[in-house]
Order: sequence, then structure tokens, then C-alpha cells
Amino acid sequence: MVEDKVVSIGRRVRDFSLPDQDGKEVRLSALRGKKVLLSWHPLAWTSVCAKQMQSLEKNKRAFAKLGTLALGMSVDTVPSKGAWAASLKIKETRLLCDFWPHGKTAKALGLFRPVEGTSKRANLILDETGRVVFAKVYPLKELPDIEEILAFLEKET
Repeated sequence: MVEDKVVSIGRRVRDFSLPDQDGKEVRLSALRGKKVLLSWHPLAWTSVCAKQMQSLEKNKRAFAKLGTLALGMSVDTVPSKGAWAASLKIKETRLLCDFWPHGKTAKALGLFRPVEGTSKRANLILDETGRVVFAKVYPLKELPDIEEILAFLEKET
């Protein structure tokens, strides 16, 4: 289900640059030419969020085969994401930090929860030009179905 305020299918996502868990910048425009999964989770250090990010790491080869880069996204800080990634043994998946200005990218995509100060749980798939081809928001306590994402990507190839 795509909510009204969430970025719409067909819209090009405005370029952004965010640090990953190691403090290295990731610029969306530098990823043109491959599909990108922006997998948003509300906060690090919670069980459903951990399983969501571990599923990205576990399926890294499948994403690569489908020409897709999966990125974990939240409003957490770099030190928090770094420690969390280490505790989850996430070594290859980049976990981006939309911390400051707080939630700016989440807000631009219609995924910020202002009362809680976190993002929604959502998956957005961008095509090779940066346009949204898939957008789904999940209930906060629901683990997104990674098979649904892989099946969509397979259909798109």
C-alpha cells in the first residue's frame, strides 16, 4: 500500500548524499545506471529493524545478480549505525544515516514520522535513472517480505 504523502511511482528522487555506518558518503546520483533499493527502517537496535537489515545482507548476491544495490536507511547517527552493523555482522550492506539535518531525506520522500522523529518502515526501488518504480510502506512491527522485493526486481529485468 502506498500512502498519499509517500513519493509517487514514476517520480525521480532528488539527489542526496548521506554517510554510511563507516562515515563514508553515498551520493544517489553516483549510483545511476543500476537499480537502488532504499530500505527504510525506523531505528537501529530494534528487533524487526535488525531482521530487515540482515535480510539485505543475506541477499546481497541476489541483489547484485539483479543489478540492484540495496541500502539500509534510517535517521540514526553514524556511531550508532556503525556499532549496530558490527553487532549484526553486517559487513557489505551500506546503512545510511539521515540524521542531520534530521530526517531531511525521509521528509523529502514522505517517509518521516514527525511525532516520533523516525522514518516509516518502507521499501522504495529506483530504476537506473533514479525514478521510483516500487514504493511500499509497512506497518512498523511488520518485517518487509524480501521475496516480494526480489520477485519485483526479477520481473523488471
